[in-house]
Amino acid sequence: MDVSHPQVPYVGVLPFVVILLGIAVLPLLVPHFWEHNKNKGLFVAVITLPTLAWLFSLDHHLIRHAAEEYFSFICLLGSLYVVAGGIVLRGDLRSSPFANAGLLGAGAVLASLVGTTGASMLLIRPFLRANRIRTVTRHLPIFFIFVVSNAGGLLTPLGDPPLFLGFLRGVPFTWTLHLWPEWLVVNGVLIGLFFLIDYRATQAAGAQPELEKKPVSLAGTHNLIFLAMVVASAALLPFGWREAGMVGALVLSTFTTKKELRAENGFTYHPIAEVAILFAGIFVTMQPALQLLTHLGPEMGLSTPRQFFWASGLLSSFLDNAPTYLTFFTVAQSLGGADLVANTGVAFGTLTAISLGAVLMGANTYIGNGPNFMVKAICDEAGFKTPSFIGYLAWSGGILLPLWAVLSFLVL
Repeated sequence: MDVSHPQVPYVGVLPFVVILLGIAVLPLLVPHFWEHNKNKGLFVAVITLPTLAWLFSLDHHLIRHAAEEYFSFICLLGSLYVVAGGIVLRGDLRSSPFANAGLLGAGAVLASLVGTTGASMLLIRPFLRANRIRTVTRHLPIFFIFVVSNAGGLLTPLGDPPLFLGFLRGVPFTWTLHLWPEWLVVNGVLIGLFFLIDYRATQAAGAQPELEKKPVSLAGTHNLIFLAMVVASAALLPFGWREAGMVGALVLSTFTTKKELRAENGFTYHPIAEVAILFAGIFVTMQPALQLLTHLGPEMGLSTPRQFFWASGLLSSFLDNAPTYLTFFTVAQSLGGADLVANTGVAFGTLTAISLGAVLMGANTYIGNGPNFMVKAICDEAGFKTPSFIGYLAWSGGILLPLWAVLSFLVL
């Protein structure tokens, strides 16, 4: 990033704050207005276009930098979403605490390979089908969001958008693999707790009627080749070629996958279009904020990894975790220090803390990470009762916050 220009005024951060607050609040205040992507586009345009003009007059390099990052970001998310949407897991999985825990474990692994959004969209419907005759089900969507939609994506830049933005800012592609102990502990604890709750729920419900089950099978398997193309492109190719490889996989998947398969998966382009619209505004309006933080970072009082973990995590709970990650990544760059991660200017322990906070605490609320609300909507549509926004906070506050507290003292 070019930081040679003078410090931007505080008012330059206002559009960034307005967009993030809009994303957090408008779905709750005006849900019918917000469900249409054209209305999201209007909201983003009104906030973004004046900022875009101002940034161009200030330093046109900022616009180019934001455009390149946005292009890489949306190519990754779009390709993973489209390719994963062409893979259909058919049949009925067994409904038991062991089977359910095993599916969550598989989802945790898959999330780091195809992203939390891809893994969530691939597995949520089979997960619900397997448990459709259960009488106690409220915990099922909650733990699915905890594990598959969030904590599982900690191992690679493909897993969660914050980590991919870190990769675009210079973090080595394989650096996140060193987070495997935290990934293993967090997902192991959550899946173990889920098993206990699910076992108790099945015991309380008593014997359930047996339904005829269809054998499990996988359709659209040729898309696994395209998933490999996306992974290889993201990990091995430079800018330009990387995006071309990912878009190529998207196009091949689109034209070689039968429409019936995508329909069976409930696939639509609405969610990825929503992400593209909102993040276009975020990537533009966050540039003044990042520039300002470069200058003010030493004055924010953040000095230890534990402080960065809680600051980035708690903000990621209520704002989107991708720009939150970049915000604290920029603050950490301004502090310097020893044991810097190559090509980043961020200390190893601090980068670990920011990565853990942004990814893991995205599970704290429905609005912390993109797949959370999508999973809730699919569960509601399928007849599975999900908690309200406040009800979900009660679950996450009682289960996740103590886990994050222990993790921060053991690791950071």
